[in-house]
Amino acid sequence: MNKTILITGSTDGIGKLTAIQFAKDGHTIYIHGRNKEKLQRTILEIKEVSGNKNIGGFTSDFSNLDDVKHMAKHINNEIPKLDILINNAGIFKTTATSNFKNFDIRLVVNYFAPYLLTNTILPIIKKSEAPRIINLSSAAQSHVTDEALAGMDIQNSSEAYSQSKLALTMWSFYFAKTNSKIMTIAVNPGSLLNTKMANEAYGQHWSSATKGSDIIYDLAVSEEYKNSTGKYFDNDKGNPKGFFAPAHPDAYDENLILALITKTEDIINN
Repeated sequence: MNKTILITGSTDGIGKLTAIQFAKDGHTIYIHGRNKEKLQRTILEIKEVSGNKNIGGFTSDFSNLDDVKHMAKHINNEIPKLDILINNAGIFKTTATSNFKNFDIRLVVNYFAPYLLTNTILPIIKKSEAPRIINLSSAAQSHVTDEALAGMDIQNSSEAYSQSKLALTMWSFYFAKTNSKIMTIAVNPGSLLNTKMANEAYGQHWSSATKGSDIIYDLAVSEEYKNSTGKYFDNDKGNPKGFFAPAHPDAYDENLILALITKTEDIINN
């Protein structure tokens, strides 16, 4: 059955690999990237390698939440129903900064942007008979501080990244509980995969990028995971693929989760 799938951050890395896998299956794919020219080149490449002409895309800079809102509006106008949303876009080490209320760019791109996008396009997700949302988390997760949520400087890029990924995971669990008909999973696709992000940050990799794209693909469409909402999949735990495992303890603390969501709503909407 043909599904309509949106993958953010998919002009390279595991997002692009996942898009190609789905395209080869004949699904309708929408990719996303920051650069319009690169987006168009990637769309043409996916069409060519897959033989699938049902490939489209959206441009948005996720460090700018006004840009995210603009993209979400286009999605709601262009896509009547969305079966699968893969929140893959992410950033780690960069010299770029966010213009959003002085927040660290990693918190904006990795957490605020997917939070805003998902909730804005929720009406078309709910039109699917069996919708799924896959949120790309990480093995790196650390307590989300009050200082970070106040827009104060975070100690370093690694700490900022870890906080953003735990925030995403905590929200994933909350979203799964409040939207029980949408299968929602947070996943660590694998540490130090052979991607631009890992190589720029560490200058090395442990596993191929396909280790990550393969598990994203499975979580998004396999019947094996259809009843796995509200869980965290750790792809570092096994070979060739991992299994569901505990996330950071904060992800199970209802008071911390509620405080995070309340603060997030205040930050985004005020």
